[in-house]
Amino acid sequence: MVAGVVFSSHIFIFYFLALVLSAYYLAPKSWRHLVLTLASYAFYGWWNPWFVFLMLGSTWIDYRCGKIVSAKGSSSAWRKTGLWTSIIVNLGILAFFKYAGFFSQNVSALAEVFGMGEIMLPAFFYEIILPVGISFYTFQSMSYTIDIYRGHARPAPDFLGFACYVSMFPQLVAGPIVRYGSIAEQIRSRTHSVGIFTYGFTRFNFGFAKKILLANPAGEIADLCFGAGEGSLSSPVAWIGVSAYAFQIYFDFSAYSDMAIGLGRMFGFRFPENFNSPYKSRSITEFWRRWHISLSSFLRDYLYIPLGGNRKGITRTYINLMLVMLIGGLWHGAQWTFIAWGAIHGGMLALERFTTRKAQWSWIPAPVKIAATFIVVLITWVFFRAENFAVAGNYLGSMFGLADHAPAAGLLLAQVTRPAALLFLAVCFLSAFVMPRSTEILRTLTAGKVILSLLLLLLALGMMFTQAFNPFLYFQF
Repeated sequence: MVAGVVFSSHIFIFYFLALVLSAYYLAPKSWRHLVLTLASYAFYGWWNPWFVFLMLGSTWIDYRCGKIVSAKGSSSAWRKTGLWTSIIVNLGILAFFKYAGFFSQNVSALAEVFGMGEIMLPAFFYEIILPVGISFYTFQSMSYTIDIYRGHARPAPDFLGFACYVSMFPQLVAGPIVRYGSIAEQIRSRTHSVGIFTYGFTRFNFGFAKKILLANPAGEIADLCFGAGEGSLSSPVAWIGVSAYAFQIYFDFSAYSDMAIGLGRMFGFRFPENFNSPYKSRSITEFWRRWHISLSSFLRDYLYIPLGGNRKGITRTYINLMLVMLIGGLWHGAQWTFIAWGAIHGGMLALERFTTRKAQWSWIPAPVKIAATFIVVLITWVFFRAENFAVAGNYLGSMFGLADHAPAAGLLLAQVTRPAALLFLAVCFLSAFVMPRSTEILRTLTAGKVILSLLLLLLALGMMFTQAFNPFLYFQF
């Protein structure tokens, strides 16, 4: 994927954001949607200008489908046609760009298993480029038509307002997934003030610092461990590596959400919270109430409940939980390892629901529950991070002392247990398990917190120019 304008880059901080904010606040109020929409398309087109037309086409189709669904006097059949057109188009776009290659690889593998020889699909199946953030904006756009059909939202009054909603660059490529009904009034009219802008700026600074000072160094440790050669991974190193990856993906994604929420406030929008200290969870069920909240609630409202939820018997409830989490895993990536990750989480959700019905677990101390939940999450992160099952199996074998390691493994152990690395991991642990989340810290905005955020911003900017490692993990989903 070609690098674009990411939030944690000097191009975004010093040029793009400064220019867009200036244009937005200098423009007449009636032009601000146009300014924000054009800026969002420029932001998205930086990766690949052709993807702009894909998003524009999807936006236009959903806008028209919303009009069909909401038209007065429309028959039930006509309204369903509009609804299903939106669903099929959005899922079709997602399936083609994200899963065509996965489909072609598995068709070829099955053909070989059944002795049918090599099946060559058209060459373009193997050359499809995944548009950045497509999983987020297709879900968001599709939810618009569904909510109108259900009567949970009113149709957008004009195409520009709807295009602004779909393309809004603060949350376009990695969420949070914002539903139109929750933001419709803000698109029509929103409040701008020095206090709201200051909160947004401060929230952005906290997220930026979290990304640069915590997520990126954690990612370097995780890459060292997951990229270790055969025999170089001892059990302690494997546990340190997967813990570092757990911190990386949490601080990376929650930092992006903090920055997105902060940017939204700077433009007058209020986006939903996306994380609630997930590693403090006492069960996997609680984990999914705290992790990637906008996706969890989306899958609950648009998949789990329509499938019957827990209203059609215990067995059906377990099936629904498994199916939703399998789809959630597949949403994250077109690999069997992601499906396995979703299957483990689905199985744990079903198991917890079953055991809770049979026994009370209130006697178990909260720290024990939190530790047990975190260990399960760490095991599942191995599948999320590994390129394939072979890598995942070898890594898990090292974690549990089932793999041989060479004397050279001591070199990697010494590298990841040096005092500076251990001190950094301790800071990550305290930040994830002890410290309050950003929204709690900034519940009351004070001058001291604003000054602290500025100091963190300056420190993070200084560190940013020394780091060669600066990806956003969720951009690939």
